[in-house]
Amino acid sequence: MKNFDVSIVVVSYNTKDLTLAAIESVYEQTIIDFEIIVIDNASADGSAEAISSNFPDVKLICLEKNVGFAGANNLAVKASSGRFILLLNPDTLVLDHAIDRLVAFASENVKYGVYGGSTFFADGSRNHTAGYGKATLWSLFCRATGLMSVFRGSRFFDSESLAWWDWGVPMKVGIVTGCFMLLERGFWDEIGGFDERFHMYAEDADLSMRAAEAGRPCIIVPSAAIVHYGGASEPVLSDKTVRLLTAKVQLYRKHFGRFEAAYAVFMLKFWVFTRSLYSGIVNKLNRAGKKNTWKEIWQRRATWVPAGEADY
Repeated sequence: MKNFDVSIVVVSYNTKDLTLAAIESVYEQTIIDFEIIVIDNASADGSAEAISSNFPDVKLICLEKNVGFAGANNLAVKASSGRFILLLNPDTLVLDHAIDRLVAFASENVKYGVYGGSTFFADGSRNHTAGYGKATLWSLFCRATGLMSVFRGSRFFDSESLAWWDWGVPMKVGIVTGCFMLLERGFWDEIGGFDERFHMYAEDADLSMRAAEAGRPCIIVPSAAIVHYGGASEPVLSDKTVRLLTAKVQLYRKHFGRFEAAYAVFMLKFWVFTRSLYSGIVNKLNRAGKKNTWKEIWQRRATWVPAGEADY
């Protein structure tokens, strides 16, 4: 089996056109020796057939059922042979040799565990969600009380966001987003890859936090840039938010102590409750008659905050 510089893993689910564009951008913008492995998570839009037809050199693995983002990536990595593993979302476009740049930086700076780059929206404006600061008791309080929203972009009140950063030079961060995430294959194996109990969302946060706990922190390299459209395979806002909240609860229960986790979950519930009240008041004042999505999410809290002891 040939050993590549990097194995590029793409998990596709009903994003045919976006996935094709993402793969095309990899071929156009990458010089180093690479392989692309696409896991099709039981798409129903002809993704697998289109990928096979347009890119016969891509290693395509088609699943009969959707096993989630974490499970699909773990399967793809097992089939890879690169020195590095790059996770790339299907709703992305590689810019200006971003993969080459990120692999070069990682090769010269081996003390880090997870490497990420810059992300931009389709219109060229910066998307600050390439990474995050780790959640703290203070940041959870700021979110729940609205301070994070009032002082959006503040390093003090909005510490989980990277909106305050000038993106000038590489910087250590708490979490690298899984849309564009690079690890050494050996380190991936060492920390066990993704925890498949995270079916969708927060698996990248969990892996980033485990990397830091293993003594190899995360870093973002701004010169490695991609376009990330975001949310293409999750169109329903309420369902997406419930999945996000479920993952956050799992993450807090896994990485925080018992009392810290209880505090974190309470603050999360308080935040959703206040959002539902605010949305209801705004709708009444504006006589909009719109559906209160946040009220629906609050009513579904038994789904995203399961009762009983945590499994971690």
